[in-house]
Amino acid sequence: MVDEVVLKNATETAWTAYRARHPDVDAHDGRRCLMERYLHRRWEERQSDTEDLATFGIAYYLHRLPKDEC
Repeated sequence: MVDEVVLKNATETAWTAYRARHPDVDAHDGRRCLMERYLHRRWEERQSDTEDLATFGIAYYLHRLPKDEC
């Protein structure tokens, strides 16, 4: 089972980086959910720590997260 604290911290770190690059995106935008689901799957595959997951999240937004759609 996913360690909720690890997932929450990693998601928050990656989402904060995403919003710093895209300041027009609302804090509660649906893309956050996409990132969280991605990180959840990554954690289940590798059981990474917060820093690893945050890195995956940042890489996810750099390469896959839609810029203008949910």
